[in-house]
This record gives sequence, structure tokens and C-alpha cells, in this order.
Amino acid sequence: MNVLETIEKRHSYRSLEKTPITKDLIYDLAKIATLAPSCFNKQPEKFVFIYEESYLDSVKKALSKGNEWAYNASMIIAVLAKETDDCILSDRKYYLFDTGMSVAFLILRATELGYVAHPIAGYDPIKVKDAIGSPDDLQIIALIIFGKHKKEIDPLLSEKQRQDELERPPRKTFKEFACLNTYCLKN
Repeated sequence: MNVLETIEKRHSYRSLEKTPITKDLIYDLAKIATLAPSCFNKQPEKFVFIYEESYLDSVKKALSKGNEWAYNASMIIAVLAKETDDCILSDRKYYLFDTGMSVAFLILRATELGYVAHPIAGYDPIKVKDAIGSPDDLQIIALIIFGKHKKEIDPLLSEKQRQDELERPPRKTFKEFACLNTYCLKN
């Protein structure tokens, strides 16, 4: 599969089935994530790969209502970073951008390998920090729900989530997010 095929195949599925998680898989995903560009190669991102049931159960307690589908995750990857671990140039703070690129690489690698890696924002960061023993100075940027796609739609999904499962939600047109040469977008 080439990069374009992987990008087109990537989908934030919510219907998941359990799949074995190996350390080789985790090391593969982590290696690819480190290949993402970052300001002066500072690589501010930190990942906690949570796959043992007792730890997974603790993190699942931090999930928001509406993310019950994630209880079927085989692994949850906590993405952490802190501002001072990356470039700060005047008022430009790169840690979120650089961490996001690393996450994108990890998600594309997971897709290439036949997995679902679905980032979410619906969780209690304090409960996640407590569950994984994270230092206070690190920010939980996202959780990535990881597993294999199950063809049968999970009954926990809302109607909108069911529709998104069947068909990729619409994407913006070029004119809605991009310009040529000068800024052209209306607020």
C-alpha cells in the first residue's frame, strides 16, 4: 500500500473487535512516530501504550459519555507533551504541531498494518494522568483508541456515529479551507 492509499483508507471507525497487542507492534508504531519532523528535531511527544487489561480498565473510566464504544479497544495510546520540550520562537509554540505530526505518522502506520487508530478528545485528563502515572507538567494531548475494525456496527453507537461508520463524513472543499497567494477565507 502506498501513502495515498493509506491516507484514503484511514477512517475513524468506532466498531472495534479485540486483537492481540504485541510489543513488536508497539515498537513499530513508536519508531514510525519518531520519524515525523519536529522543530530542531526536538521530538516533544511522549506516548504511553496502554494494553494490559488492568491499566486499560483504569483509562476507560476516564472516557466521556459517548465514547463507550472505546471500551472495545485493544489498546489506548495516551499522547502527552509539554511546551518547554519543543521550540518556542517568540509567540510560536511548536509542541502541539510537532506532536500532531508524530500522531499522524503513527495513525497512518496503524492503518497500513490493518488497524484502526482513532484519536479522541472526550476524556477526563486528570483521571488519565492518575491512571498512567503521568507527571503533572505533561499535558494529555489526545487518546488514540486502537483495535481492529469490526464489520458489524456496535450497538452502542449513536445514529450519527452509525452513519459515520458506514460512510466517511464529508470533507471541506478546497475553497472552504485553502487560498491561492492571498488570504481569501470568510469567518
